[in-house]
Amino acid sequence: MLAGLFVLLWFDHASQQWTLSYNVVNGHAVGIGGIGILILLMGILPLATYELANLFAAEKIRPYRTVASVGSALLILHAFGTQFDFFKPYAASTLAFIVVFVMLLAALLRAMDKQSQEAIHHMAGTVLATLYLGGLAWFLMAIRVKVAFDETNAIKFQGTTMKVLMILLVVKFTDIGAFFGGRALGKHKLIFWLSPGKTWEGLFCGLLTSGAVGAALAPLIPELTWPVAILFGVTIGGIGQLGDLLESLMKRDAEIKDSGKLIPGFGGILDVIDSPLLAAPFAYLFLSLI
Repeated sequence: MLAGLFVLLWFDHASQQWTLSYNVVNGHAVGIGGIGILILLMGILPLATYELANLFAAEKIRPYRTVASVGSALLILHAFGTQFDFFKPYAASTLAFIVVFVMLLAALLRAMDKQSQEAIHHMAGTVLATLYLGGLAWFLMAIRVKVAFDETNAIKFQGTTMKVLMILLVVKFTDIGAFFGGRALGKHKLIFWLSPGKTWEGLFCGLLTSGAVGAALAPLIPELTWPVAILFGVTIGGIGQLGDLLESLMKRDAEIKDSGKLIPGFGGILDVIDSPLLAAPFAYLFLSLI
């Protein structure tokens, strides 16, 4: 998994260098960013949609998996398209259309089945699955392709593969620090009724680890000073833990341990991507504010 991820991230970085002349923004040749991230998300989101639908089914909420997968893919493509000048005038209206399109298509499919029972469940479940996966992943892609300029038309922020990698590393090293810290020092349960294995001591160790990772990566992110990089690491690492708890809440409701069995030792795709996905919008906001 790690080898495949790093190959895609390398391709993501390299493909932008290969395409510098194909995307010029405000007179700057910035290339086409996010091709590797696009391939990654397009590959894993349909699998995650299937797992999420299984969680919803426990509460008799049955999203149309194909519609939710298509909706998620359209949201990712929308975020990918925001880097091009020709698409920017249509970006807001297109985003609104995608969300409404998913809801209406779910309703149309229910009507084609000549069924009115549970129509609301199908519509609501399809939209929720689309926004939970595609909507959160939108921010990850948007970070990758974002380019911002100052008043002199100089680039003051540009999304890079390293920024996306930093988010992934910070979130996952929070998990690692929390796991080993909880095993060694954990005595006080964090939320016993929801996730019995998590402790306050583990969370503290996880946040220390995420801050250290943020500091270690600061020299590779020009927009982040050392203190800001540490704050970024701790903040995004903590949000990632909330993402893990959010999925635990859904799994508790569905009365299952893992979202799937695709990845031995981890569970399903959703068990792996839950925390980075929830951290993505907060990372986008954090980077926008600085």
